[in-house]
Amino acid sequence: MILPLPADVPVTIDRDAAQHAAQAELAKPEYHAADPSLAGRMLNWLAHRLSDLFDAASKAVPGGVLGLVVLLAVLVLIAVVVRLRVGKLARNARVPGTVFEDRTRTAADYRQAAESAFAAGEFAPAVRDRFRAIVRGLEEREVLEALSGRTADEAARAAGARLPGSRDELAVAARLFDDVHYGDRPATAEDYRRLAALDEQVSRERPGVLT
Repeated sequence: MILPLPADVPVTIDRDAAQHAAQAELAKPEYHAADPSLAGRMLNWLAHRLSDLFDAASKAVPGGVLGLVVLLAVLVLIAVVVRLRVGKLARNARVPGTVFEDRTRTAADYRQAAESAFAAGEFAPAVRDRFRAIVRGLEEREVLEALSGRTADEAARAAGARLPGSRDELAVAARLFDDVHYGDRPATAEDYRRLAALDEQVSRERPGVLT
C-alpha cells in the first residue's frame, strides 16, 4: 500500500527536466495558432532586408531619399535606352532569311523590276531584285539546283563552287543582299551597279564540274 505524500512535502525537479517540460508545454498547438506561416515569415524577413537596404542607400546617396529616387529613375532610363539599342542591333543582326518570297518570277522579271527601281532611285529594292535575278538566272541555267528556303549565303557558296571566277563577288553580293534586305542597311547606286556587273559576269562564265 502506497501512502500519499503530505501536501507540504516539496517536489524537486532538476534543471534539465524543467527545461524539457517547458519545451513540451510551449510546443502545444494552442500556443502557436497566431504565428505567421513560413511564407509569411520569409516575406517579413525580405521586407526588413529591403527596408535596411533602402535606408543604407538613402544615407549613402547625396540628397537622401530624394537623391535615391532620382538615381533609380536615371538607372531605369539607362536600362530602357540600352534595351532599345540592343533590340535594334539584334534585329539588324538577326539570322538572314531566304532569297525568294515568290518562286513564280523569272530572272528576266527580277531584272526588269530591279532596273525600274534603280531608275526611280529606289536602290534597296533594286539591289534586292538584282541579286534575285542572279540566283534565278543560275537556276534557269541549271548551275544551281532550284531549292526552296535557300539563303543568300547558301546560294553564293553553291554558285561559287561551280563558278570559281565569280566566287568572291558572289559572297560579297550575298552579304550585300542580307544587309540591305534583312539588316535595313541603306543601299547605294554603286551597290546596284556592282550587282549588275556580277549578273553579266556570271551569265558569261562557264560552270566547272561540281566536285
